[in-house]
Amino acid sequence: MAAGASLKRIKNIAISRPILYGNTATPLTEEEKANPDVSPDHTHSWTIFVRSPVLDMKSDAASISRVKNKLAVATNKKEASPAPENNHELGFIKKVVFKLHDTYANSTRTIEEPPFEVTETGWGEFEISIRIFFPTEMGEKNILLYHHLKLHPYKKDNIPAQIGAPGGAPSGEEEENANVPQPVDSYVYDELVFNEPSEQMFELLTSRPGALLPAKSDPNDPSKSYSLQTEAEELDRLTAGLETVYQQVQKTKEYILQLEKEKEALSQ
Repeated sequence: MAAGASLKRIKNIAISRPILYGNTATPLTEEEKANPDVSPDHTHSWTIFVRSPVLDMKSDAASISRVKNKLAVATNKKEASPAPENNHELGFIKKVVFKLHDTYANSTRTIEEPPFEVTETGWGEFEISIRIFFPTEMGEKNILLYHHLKLHPYKKDNIPAQIGAPGGAPSGEEEENANVPQPVDSYVYDELVFNEPSEQMFELLTSRPGALLPAKSDPNDPSKSYSLQTEAEELDRLTAGLETVYQQVQKTKEYILQLEKEKEALSQ
């Protein structure tokens, strides 16, 4: 910013931009484990990222390629793919700093151009801090996020059984599928909200339209991996979960009342 220039903020204006942050993880194949550059105790390849929920099919070709090829091992990537020029909706981000577990060499990774991601191999889950920086001349403070690296999918047997219900042992098919290592997608949809942004930031954010989520998801189209359908399905899952909790609470109350009646009968 030129000397003497002031940061004038636009009052009563708030602009939001959507992001996805989280990780993907894939079990290493026997061939990948045999790579001398991979530690013998490592079990998964994982990628921690900050990206737009909508991929630009033209400018994000490299990112799409990475989404399709999750099996690539970090140490096997001899040449980095060229970064997309505009990275769709993340042009307002200057850099992203990922703080990995201290056991990793150079545990603080600074990514100054898209794609904002780090790929590694490992065996354990841990918390990763993600700090997002904006151009200094925009006058916006950096944002700190946290993500717990997830390598293993949730299992049904981790869900407690209902009170008074038979012990929900998994079927043979479910148990067999649970023992097969599965890829994991663990991410959060969030929106960065800029309240009363500076004029420079306002101009940068409005220089192109915001990301519009597609109506439906398409597993064969990485640009539609997150959609309005995804949001609706998540709301349905939350609603179903709340209903399940309510039903369990009611059953627990009935069970307690039954025990109290039995106790009363025994004391007489």
